[in-house]
Amino acid sequence: MTTTKTSVETKKKRKWEMPDTYVILFLVLLLAVIATYITPAGSFQREVVDGVERVIPNTYSKAESNPAGFMDIFLALQSGMVQSGSLIFLVLFAGGAFEVIDRTGAIKGGILKAVNQTKGKEFWLIAVISTLFALGGAVGAVANSVIPFVAIGLIIARALRLDAIVAVAITFGATFAGFNVGFLNPYTVGIAQSIAGLPLFSGMAFRLIAFVVIVGATIYYTWRYAKKILADPSKSLIGILDTNNDSNEELLAPFTVRHKLILSFVGLALLFFVFATIQFKWSIDHMAAFFIIIGLVSGIIAGMNYNKLTIVFLEGCQKLVYGAMIIGVARAILIIMEDAHILDTTVNALATPLENLPPVLAALGMFLANAALNFLVPSGSGQAMIAMPILTPLADMIGITRQVAVQAFQFGDGFTNSIFPTSGVLMASLAIAGVPWIKWAKWMLPLFLIWCGIAIVMLVIAVLIGWGPF
Repeated sequence: MTTTKTSVETKKKRKWEMPDTYVILFLVLLLAVIATYITPAGSFQREVVDGVERVIPNTYSKAESNPAGFMDIFLALQSGMVQSGSLIFLVLFAGGAFEVIDRTGAIKGGILKAVNQTKGKEFWLIAVISTLFALGGAVGAVANSVIPFVAIGLIIARALRLDAIVAVAITFGATFAGFNVGFLNPYTVGIAQSIAGLPLFSGMAFRLIAFVVIVGATIYYTWRYAKKILADPSKSLIGILDTNNDSNEELLAPFTVRHKLILSFVGLALLFFVFATIQFKWSIDHMAAFFIIIGLVSGIIAGMNYNKLTIVFLEGCQKLVYGAMIIGVARAILIIMEDAHILDTTVNALATPLENLPPVLAALGMFLANAALNFLVPSGSGQAMIAMPILTPLADMIGITRQVAVQAFQFGDGFTNSIFPTSGVLMASLAIAGVPWIKWAKWMLPLFLIWCGIAIVMLVIAVLIGWGPF
């Protein structure tokens, strides 16, 4: 009997768990190595148009095979980190800058100020808070860092006599509604456009339209649910929050003149960067350097001691090391495929069935493929490194613009972050709010489908108008 009991306990301890993103990527790397021995080598001819290298359709031909060896696996990891250096440091420096801004208390103070200004106006409160978080997601200021803000969402939901699902919706949900479009997001659109050879943050007007539509739909859907609970608390999927321990002090975080100066400076700095990318042709390297400036100036305005400013900035960098190095590992997979001359073979294999489809259906196929890929690779920057080197030549061959390919990737990555249980940010946010994933999925699925419908319409329009550049 003792043996049986021990055996059962051992089985429980060995319960299967979802592999880490790095484990999945390393397995993909090993599959790529195996593929170098099986997949025929080949390449396309390329031409340079307006300074951008493009694949010439129908020029695929066989090439000399160069299978990867054992040492090539680890050399590829090293080379991946080196070749992705600009992107890795962009992520790290952005993390440092946003950590400084967060530590000043300006973001929390601004949010709670909005709460106090809209008391008794539940719709406007939900709309304002959701819009603030959506803007944070769209510019990359709040994505992985949304987790601690869910606690603020709980304070707001409790004050309104709502439930924890609303708390997650107006913080995490709104953040990723903005992240879906990412019109100024350096981690996704910035990286994807860099790989695709597009001007940094080009096509912003179209993305802003998509942002307004998606965020508007999100706010309406959230308010519709909240309104039902306000009218009848039994309509809540999980029950309204306990209000016995309410305290007005929770909503009294200061919003000082310094906080206003910091947020104003950051907003103006980001607007200036958009101007500089157009006027001065600033690149990813410029943006990485600019984030250092944003972090330093924000800390100085906040009155941070120089030692504290340095430590806080580095702590912000440290928080994003995990996500940043994923870029290098993802790049290693492509290095293996490029060196073995099988990347173009893969592109050709994908292009062959898509070539017979109308460009509109081909673009939608890209969107669905990226959505599926996000189940395995929930990192936006990591997925960009894997997908865009394939989608870029594919777009050239099937007759859609690279800008459409970038947005198909962005939609596919962004939407599924809000519902796939492989998203660490989602699961952590739900854990803080005490919301079971099943309950969240039940609430989120209709909104997810609405997002997908909007994405399909936007991608169809983008293809039909030849959304550029390139």
